[in-house]
Amino acid sequence: MGDVLSSHLDEGRRQHIAEKTGKVLGEFSRCYREQYGVALFNSVRYEVEGNGGPQSQLLHRKVPLEDHVIYSGNLFQYIEENKKWRNRFCVVPHNYGLVLYENKLAYERELPPRVLINSAGYKVLTSVEQYLELVNSSLPGVTPKSGNTPILKCPTDFPLILWHPYARHYYFCLMTGKEQEKWGAVFQDCVRHCNNGISEDSKVEAPAFTDAVRMYRQSKEQYGTWDMLCGNQTQVLSNLVMEELLPELRSAIGPRLKGKAQERQRAWIQISDAVYRMVYEQTKSQYDAMVAKCELERPQMESSIRTDMDQIITSKEHLASKIRAFVLPKAEICVRNHVQPYISSILEALMTPTSQGFAEVREVFFKEVTDMNMNIVNEGGLEKLVEYMEKLSHLAFHPVKMQSCYEKMEQLKLEGLQQRFDVSSTSVFKQRAQIHMRQQMDDALYTFETLLHQELGKLQGKDELCKSIQRILERVLKKYDYDSSTVRKKFFREALLQITIPFLLKKLAPTCKGELAKFQELIFEDFASFILVENTYEEVVLQSVMKDIMQAVKEAAVQRKHNLYRDSMVMHNSDPNLHLLGEGTPIDWGEEHGGQPEAEPAADKRRRAKQVVSVIQDDEGALPYEMGAEMLMSPSSPEPPRSPDGVTEIREALSKESIEVLTEERLTNGTHGTRDSGATKEVVVAAGAAPGDVPPKGPAGEGDGVRRPAPAAPTSGAEVPSEDGVRRAPPAALAPGAESTAGGKVQHAMPASPTTGAEVLPQDGLHRAAPASPVSGAEVTSGAEIPSGDKVHRATPPSPAPRADVPPSDKVHHAMPASPASGAEVPSGDEVPHATPPSPAPRAEVPLPPTGTACHQRSDKETGEEVALPVACSPPPPAGTTESFEGMQTEF
Repeated sequence: MGDVLSSHLDEGRRQHIAEKTGKVLGEFSRCYREQYGVALFNSVRYEVEGNGGPQSQLLHRKVPLEDHVIYSGNLFQYIEENKKWRNRFCVVPHNYGLVLYENKLAYERELPPRVLINSAGYKVLTSVEQYLELVNSSLPGVTPKSGNTPILKCPTDFPLILWHPYARHYYFCLMTGKEQEKWGAVFQDCVRHCNNGISEDSKVEAPAFTDAVRMYRQSKEQYGTWDMLCGNQTQVLSNLVMEELLPELRSAIGPRLKGKAQERQRAWIQISDAVYRMVYEQTKSQYDAMVAKCELERPQMESSIRTDMDQIITSKEHLASKIRAFVLPKAEICVRNHVQPYISSILEALMTPTSQGFAEVREVFFKEVTDMNMNIVNEGGLEKLVEYMEKLSHLAFHPVKMQSCYEKMEQLKLEGLQQRFDVSSTSVFKQRAQIHMRQQMDDALYTFETLLHQELGKLQGKDELCKSIQRILERVLKKYDYDSSTVRKKFFREALLQITIPFLLKKLAPTCKGELAKFQELIFEDFASFILVENTYEEVVLQSVMKDIMQAVKEAAVQRKHNLYRDSMVMHNSDPNLHLLGEGTPIDWGEEHGGQPEAEPAADKRRRAKQVVSVIQDDEGALPYEMGAEMLMSPSSPEPPRSPDGVTEIREALSKESIEVLTEERLTNGTHGTRDSGATKEVVVAAGAAPGDVPPKGPAGEGDGVRRPAPAAPTSGAEVPSEDGVRRAPPAALAPGAESTAGGKVQHAMPASPTTGAEVLPQDGLHRAAPASPVSGAEVTSGAEIPSGDKVHRATPPSPAPRADVPPSDKVHHAMPASPASGAEVPSGDEVPHATPPSPAPRAEVPLPPTGTACHQRSDKETGEEVALPVACSPPPPAGTTESFEGMQTEF
């Protein structure tokens, strides 16, 4: 790689790249300073005049993922430096960065990670064919001949590839299709979150930046949506520079590349990544200096705005009236002929998948809460409620359980309209709607938590708790319906504007844009920092089409399409004091109601935390593009055993393991089976990595993929010994509509409403018995290899209730086991599915479940093995270079 870069990126070429980057950033800096003053004026005016929009009915949680991670587990990664596949332990912390360690042991010993990846701007690919198609298009004229060895050869049929148009690519593979689906959902969640890297909390910097990007691109005759407006500000600016720089480099360097087609493609990927890193570093320093300069001027500018607010508003209105008289007649004709006939079609194309996604969010929320309530009816006790609520509270950030909601939005298509209005891709709208879905789910869950937490002190007994949960669920669903309607209508209006405004500006540019300079003399010099002719012109164009857009959305609401509320609709049963309950304050169910001893030593508390949560992460922070992360292992530290190298060895290992693979897999905050990787010392500098974003490491107590045994399932009605005496096992689940007599009472089975993908009972109606427990105290040999996807049952002491949620991949019908003795561990794999009643229609009454209903629906339980505290290891040497079997790697 070094020879390729040195030969094509010599000193002269690097100097040219730096000059080109400086030129682009200089022009952008001018746009940013202009937009900063306008954004500051709008922010102060908004603060003075207030917000007249509808108030949200749901509460908002400020720190939803505090002390949690998204996922962790093992996968294979292709190392380009030595062209080998290595097993890696991947942790996805709360900031959605991908953190790759040599293996789980390296993570537990708090060794630095191999790779830190900020996935903003990446695409998640699930086939080599998709990847090769993108690679072939990145370097025109270089296409491998059929039959030649492709640029990438995957040892399994389940690859997972992260592709970026400018930065380096990352190659992974899994051993089963279900693992590929789970990791794919996790990677998609990371991309979705990192793409939304510009915080909306900033009322000045964020709008100034996005408006400056738009104005800069329009000055280059580039209108329409832009796919690479993703990531933090530095990443977006780097993409902006590369958009202009890369075609020039491709034409200059591409013909000089030598070797076979695959070698030239690989060399071009390396060159593009190296240039992107250079651009990123220069962009970061210049952008930081630009923002710092504007912040120094902000106090004086804000003081002038507050002093001359009325005069600035009057001057702007006068300018707008002059521009309106000149532009509006032309704009209205353009709207009437080219936009108005298509607004309803665009809106319908947006409404259908978006509303289906929000309806699925409602259904998932209803199902999870109802299942929890059924479990409490049968199991009872505040302890069970605490266990379920700790998992339910993070449902919105569960990639697999939310995937059914996100998939609805993938159906969005603007066929025909996309080319007419110069929409390069619909991914911008898809990801925005998916982020809204996740936020609405979390708001609904947090509102439910807050209301239930408020009621706990007044409840006495299991029956009252059950009824209270149902009442609160009904209230929250009504609030969700109202808020989701408001969010969707706002999303539709914004999407329609994003599609039509660039089209109108492009159409009007030949006749209007050249005449705008004459309006500059209408602005007083003192107010020139807060009023721009270009912005006022765009506002006039927006007004020309806004009336039609508002009317189209209003008509959809009046016709009750997709459960949209009218703007005049007000919730009469709203809770006026709900927002006074402490919005944003997190609720720690385990600490308040978990029964933990009050005087607990700090060391024990930390050890317990490591066992409850699979990993502990650091303070939340932004993921910058580049920061090297070397594997720094002291010479005195033992070297972990090597993992298979190469395609052949991995395939041989997989063929042996495939014999033992079980049909049931689960997504856990741990590994499906730890494979210690070889100690390859490659140093990978990843986009968006920084030492401060690596979560503190610790032994994983939960979610390492090892499950404890289930007690043998007794016959329905059989006597089961327990601590309190003799108990009877609950009767087997009834078929929908069937009746059974228990205790002199007739019980009716609840009507089934099978969910998508639910497994149908065999025709004989018999449940399969759960496997018998192994001998108490039996333990699997530590360090033994476990095939990915397998679950090894162990008889181990109970661990604290997990905090992270765990979705089932398959649900296997078993006979219902007896309630375990106090402290016994219940396996996560033995799911006892029961039909969940469908969520009620919006504004419909939610029926209370019968008190005596024996419908046991265990929710997902995260499982894992107890891990001892890691042995102390030698302190790592200072960062720099690392010796390895593959040679010396240097940190960038």
